[in-house]
This record gives sequence, C-alpha cells and structure tokens, in this order.
Amino acid sequence: MNGTVRKPPVAGFALFTLFLTAVFVALGVWQLQRRTAKHDLIAALTERLALAPVALPPASQWATLNPARDEFRRVSFTAVYAALPDAMVYSSGSAVRKDASGPGTWAFLPARLPSGEMVVIDAGFVENTMQDRSVEDRAVKKLVTGQPVELTGYLRFSEAPGWLTPAENRDKRLWFVRDHLAIARALGWGAVAPFYVDLERPVPENGIPRPGPLDVHLKDDHLQYAITWFTLAAAVLIAFAVWLRGRRQSGTHP
Repeated sequence: MNGTVRKPPVAGFALFTLFLTAVFVALGVWQLQRRTAKHDLIAALTERLALAPVALPPASQWATLNPARDEFRRVSFTAVYAALPDAMVYSSGSAVRKDASGPGTWAFLPARLPSGEMVVIDAGFVENTMQDRSVEDRAVKKLVTGQPVELTGYLRFSEAPGWLTPAENRDKRLWFVRDHLAIARALGWGAVAPFYVDLERPVPENGIPRPGPLDVHLKDDHLQYAITWFTLAAAVLIAFAVWLRGRRQSGTHP
C-alpha cells in the first residue's frame, strides 16, 4: 500500500455518461413524438365532434369498426331502453366533458334497436360521489318507458382495466372502468354492439343522468417533459466535464 487513492478510470465514467445522456435524449425525443401524436389526435377528434350526426352503422358493419377510425363518431338513431338492470361506472372526472370534471358515476343502460340488436348507452353523468344506488335507480326508472326514443351521441369503445383498477361491486352494480362488454355479460344483457354510445341528447327534464356534448381537452404536458429530459442530458454532460477538468487539474491524467 503506497497511500495513493485510486481514481475511477475516465473511459468507464465516460461510457456511463454517454449511456445516461443517450437515455435522457431518447426520452426527450419520445416525449416530442408523443406530443405530435397527441396534437394529431386532438385535431382528428375535434373534427369528428364538429360533424353533423350520421346514422348508426348497421350491425353488418360493426365488425369493421375500430377506435382509431371511429371513436367519437357522432350518430343519431332510435332505440327503446330495455327493462334490464343498469350499471354505474365511477369517474373521478372526464377528459371530454367540461361539465363533469368532478367525481361521480356514468349511467350505463342497454337499449334495443328497431332491428333487434342491443346497444349500450352511457346515458349521462350523475353527481353522486357516494355511488348511492337509490339515486341512480330513480333516475333510470324515468328513462325506461318502453317507448322509442331518438338518441344522438358518440361512438365509444371499451376500456381495459389496469392493474390498479378496483374490482366491480356487484351488489351496487358499480364498475370502475367503462368496459361495457364485461358489464353486459355480468348483468345478463345478452349480445351487445362492440361499441357503446356516449349520449349527447336528449336531456331528461330533471337533468339526471346528465348527457351532453363532448369537447376534447386532453392533457398535453409532453413539451414540458421533453425539456426536462433534455435538461437532464445536458446536466449529465456538464457534470462529466466539470469532473474531468477537476481530475486533470489535480494532476492525474488518463
């Protein structure tokens, strides 16, 4: 032992610095790409929401529908709400309904088309933070009249539950994700369309549940995140340069 402190080799530290820099730059570029994709999505959805409603696609075309092309397509059709159990879907706030920014539930009901097929309707928002089944039962009872109703809304597709999504409460008929296919199976609605309809109108006299027009206001923080990642990449390079300068000034050379 000669008492000399061995310093880490420059080559190894340089490779580690380059690795971190590459990772941070890649993350920054990825955020910029997501920002571009988000802007394209917002533009496409805004255009779809502004279009006049069209006829609901016939059942023969349902298999060809997909979220990328048909999500938020505005449609009008006639249907009869079925006298079957409804479902509540909890929401902490909507990204497409400014008037539903707080917690509550969406009322999901099955409705039968004149051709016989069943379509699931998201009939609107219920500001009911305790998910009180009696509140929704009273509201839904007024909708299920057995008479045809002219409905206008937007095509939506099922959401997949995540790892942290709570399990449904069958006693309250309460779900925590808009998976209308799973709801239909659980409540015995029979075969339903591969999409559900997010209702725009008509609005019930008492406003419960409350349907309404959709307005895209998706969160867009991608530029901020990209700047953060690029800043970290620059900070790593600066830190390495400072370290290397100090090493050389101390008289130890690579």
